[in-house]
Amino acid sequence: MAQVLVVTSGKGGVGKTTSTAALGAALAHDGEKVVVIDFDVGLRNLDLVMGAERRVVFDLINVIHGVAKLHQALIRDKRLENLCLLPASQTRDKDALTEEGVAAVIAELRTKFDWIICDSPAGIERGATLAMRHADAAIIVTNPEVSSVRDSDRIIGLLDSKTAKAERGERVEKHLLITRYHSSRAARGEMLSIDDVLEILSTPLLGIIPESEEVLRASNIGSPVTLCNALSAPARAYFDAARRLKGDKVPMIVPSDNRGIFNKLFGRKAA
Repeated sequence: MAQVLVVTSGKGGVGKTTSTAALGAALAHDGEKVVVIDFDVGLRNLDLVMGAERRVVFDLINVIHGVAKLHQALIRDKRLENLCLLPASQTRDKDALTEEGVAAVIAELRTKFDWIICDSPAGIERGATLAMRHADAAIIVTNPEVSSVRDSDRIIGLLDSKTAKAERGERVEKHLLITRYHSSRAARGEMLSIDDVLEILSTPLLGIIPESEEVLRASNIGSPVTLCNALSAPARAYFDAARRLKGDKVPMIVPSDNRGIFNKLFGRKAA
């Protein structure tokens, strides 16, 4: 049975799209059949991060409105044959998304893939609520800063009230992914500590992604960091997070910049 996963946050710029691409590629690298969907209608950045911007012919809106069949819009990754992208439209707005259309697309994708990862736009507007509407589980992406964490708390409330599972009285499984973490800055009090974030959000921790130029470099060349530089610290953190999503027991390690490697075990239970 396919797992529908929404990657979401209240604040923009926290790393949702890069995390969607990195986790999707990591799961596909492990043999899972994965599709990543860009719900950020009007902006469309996931295709850039995936290196597929020149291959977009049809998009999610075309499928919803019957202009194209799903198989025409899906873009198969050239590096991993079991990884596909369903891009967003750059020329329409989020009002072009319909609840019935999104439901039909998700239902069809469930028959074809193991993982359906929905890259949500930031905020709490229509695109974001439709991205999470059919989620079985959610990854809340947050930076260790007060405004990002506060906005993530609002998103957790929406996941508990605005999803199809919530309306049926069921629970959307939630995971917390902390991005752009810098241990020295946290030690100096310039950003929240991991314990601070977990205390505020009370959500199981999926992974801690260190601040790294590798993530930006990978995005700029159109490759998920888990494919571009699989041995880098952020890539290893994403691979560990992907394994936790699959149910593997992987120790949580806090990235440390002291020696440029992960070197501190974190006592909290992983997601």
